[in-house]
Amino acid sequence: MIRSILLYLHKDGHEANHVAAAAALASAHEAHLTGLAVAEPLAAHAEYLPPEALDRYREAWQTRNAGLAAIFESQVAHQALSTEWRSVEDLRVDRSTVDVVAQQARYSDLLVLGQVDPDRPADLVPADLPGQAAVMAGRPVLALPYAWQRRPVGHRVIVGWDGGRESARAVSDALPLLCRADEVQVAVIGTEAPGLRGAGTDLPGADVAAYLARHGVRVTATHQGSVDIPVADALLSAAADADADLLVMGAYGRSRFREMVMGGTTRRILGEMTLPVLLSH
Repeated sequence: MIRSILLYLHKDGHEANHVAAAAALASAHEAHLTGLAVAEPLAAHAEYLPPEALDRYREAWQTRNAGLAAIFESQVAHQALSTEWRSVEDLRVDRSTVDVVAQQARYSDLLVLGQVDPDRPADLVPADLPGQAAVMAGRPVLALPYAWQRRPVGHRVIVGWDGGRESARAVSDALPLLCRADEVQVAVIGTEAPGLRGAGTDLPGADVAAYLARHGVRVTATHQGSVDIPVADALLSAAADADADLLVMGAYGRSRFREMVMGGTTRRILGEMTLPVLLSH
């Protein structure tokens, strides 16, 4: 069950759309919705700045976050929702925006945030923010595309399945959404991923479809064997063909010297996503 949703906002021009999408999810699941804004670390050198420079910085982020709070409050004011707003300042040298968002997300069932708009990049917000947050938070992340005509999320769902641990985690985390969906399609792309064939069948995807069906999910499984395009492109194409409003997939990545490196499919999906994507690691 989803009972607590965290929505991270930064100033990118899509804030109202993101609040509306998160509020609709919170309403559908009778969940508490928390809006979050973070004061990005000032190049992690705040302790070396003169007091007046730090004061100007704090005044700037307080003004920005007050604007985000106003958007959040205006979108939820007339809805029967349990909500709260948080503005977090954390200027410690070893902390980043993703660290703060990930820590806050650990007290929620779902983290919602927007894909970074390449035409309106935010200072110190990484381009692969959704992937990093999914890997670091230990919670599922719902990433909303910047180029997206908002529609209800979770009625027609594509599950990208490769039989791996991350895919299994994503399916489990997405169950509250999948159980409510009108149609769920498990899409298996290619033949090389480990664990595609379960113990009970030689048909890739059949075992996880049976697992979902036992939870009452209306599910079908499809298998696309050899493909001559990247797996990410094949998944997005399958989502478009099905008129899906949500893609569920595992987030692959590793941490090296505090820089999160996404797997190729995850990185490509996050760069080219055309529908909301639920990621789990």
